[in-house]
Amino acid sequence: MKKWISPSLLISTFALSAIGHYANWDHTLQFILSAVAVVFVAGFLGRATESVAHYAGQRLGGFLNATFGNAAELIIAFFLVKEGLYDMVKASLTGSIIGNLLLVLGLSLFAGGLKHKIQNFNVTLAGLNGSLMIVAVIALFVPAMFFNTHSITENDTDLLSLIVAGLLIASYLAWLVFSMITHKKFLDDVTADSDEELPNEHAPVWSKKRAILYLVLATVMVGFVSEWLVGTLETLTERFGLSELFVGAFLVAIIGNAAEHSAAILLAMKNKMGAAVEIAVGSSLQIALFVAPVLIFASYFMGDTMDIVFTAIELVAIGVSVFIAKSIIQDGSTNWYEGLLLLAVYLILGVSFYLV
Repeated sequence: MKKWISPSLLISTFALSAIGHYANWDHTLQFILSAVAVVFVAGFLGRATESVAHYAGQRLGGFLNATFGNAAELIIAFFLVKEGLYDMVKASLTGSIIGNLLLVLGLSLFAGGLKHKIQNFNVTLAGLNGSLMIVAVIALFVPAMFFNTHSITENDTDLLSLIVAGLLIASYLAWLVFSMITHKKFLDDVTADSDEELPNEHAPVWSKKRAILYLVLATVMVGFVSEWLVGTLETLTERFGLSELFVGAFLVAIIGNAAEHSAAILLAMKNKMGAAVEIAVGSSLQIALFVAPVLIFASYFMGDTMDIVFTAIELVAIGVSVFIAKSIIQDGSTNWYEGLLLLAVYLILGVSFYLV
């Protein structure tokens, strides 16, 4: 998808969404235009990121793909926090985590497995990713348990949320040091066939300076279209009788993840499953260990702290996703049937969220 998103097409899509917003068109139409614009802008952002990643190397390139792949989700969530829509924020974070672990990873395993019977990647990295996912589940489960059993007050919950958020950010920064500096060579993906190349191993479309310029420009554009999208969500939920949980966990999350889908699937089909897992699982970890905590601190500085207490439904969805994803990737080997299992779990959760 990224390859045919030219600057002219990007600007046209962005301009149409802007006209719809400032001309105050019907909110449903505005939502559709903004959603399409987010997908196109995020796709272009991914293309720019791949070009920058070409100059940065494989490990840093994978980190950049995960980071800027989450840019749309982070910015959308920031505007939701600004509007005080905390339940939808938590739902969108839940959707981003389960979307990456089940939908993105599932499609990657399925598509890659159809072309290559067995795909291998670094088993050490798989084990560490699994441990980090469990830490994320613990960090979300503990505050909810203490709050829902009335063991702590609401004020104490806000304090606990800030402390947990700080610890998660520290853990994520330590992970970056561990994976990119102190133990970088142990985590490199060396199991894929040497005759298959990553897309960003080819000569990039743009020069380094132009790629960085497009990266900055696309990030700014994501900010605008995300704000326009958020402005239509309340009307959309009321008009179609959708729950905030479903809108946040599936509609917003799928729109925000669109750019990552094509990148991870293409990498898997090139038999670079390690890089595909880096995008899918790495994005989920980044959401849980960095994006969510940053949003909690952002809400604190805005004067109304968003706690880290997720609902039982959200916790179950995240826990189930982590459990099945960890069990599948922990041996460093995948196939198409395992991808199908992940997709089945995603559909089960999707139907359940829709009926809430």
